[in-house]
Amino acid sequence: MHRQLVLDKISSILDATDANYDGKLTEILDKASRIFVSGAGRSGLIGRFLAMRLMHSGYDVSVVGEIVTPSIKTGDLLIVISGSGETEQLIAFTKKAKEIGAQIVLISAKSDSTIGDMADAVFQVGKSDQYSKVKGMPMGTVFELSTLIFLEAMVSHIIHEKGIAEEEMRARHANLE
Repeated sequence: MHRQLVLDKISSILDATDANYDGKLTEILDKASRIFVSGAGRSGLIGRFLAMRLMHSGYDVSVVGEIVTPSIKTGDLLIVISGSGETEQLIAFTKKAKEIGAQIVLISAKSDSTIGDMADAVFQVGKSDQYSKVKGMPMGTVFELSTLIFLEAMVSHIIHEKGIAEEEMRARHANLE
């Protein structure tokens, strides 16, 4: 029963998400010199999933906040994952990246937000009214799971469009683990 509730909710969110996002986001990724990914809390964990998959796909990717993350520069891309688009720390990162001349992409449940207003592109996962309380899926779970699947599907698009073999991705995977 609960498994089906989760699957049905995520399916409805993804069905309401613009089907052209894969190509649009891939085009932005391909134009960036380097990619920086940021999110807070569980959205930050989703960002780590994305960063790893993009690295596997051949992009130069860093996660904001890691001790080895380099400084962002003009020509780079900052991807911010935030359900609300209002997380203070992420607003500060976005302002700094914007001042430096980096491009900003927001992946959110709300296109109308402080970060959304600063972003060069906003990818809204689902529609805002789909995120009301869902019994059994508390505190942002709907956004995080839907975003994870949305981003994995986008990476699948990249892999397919570019003909990236799994062996090539596996060769980039960490070998000190």
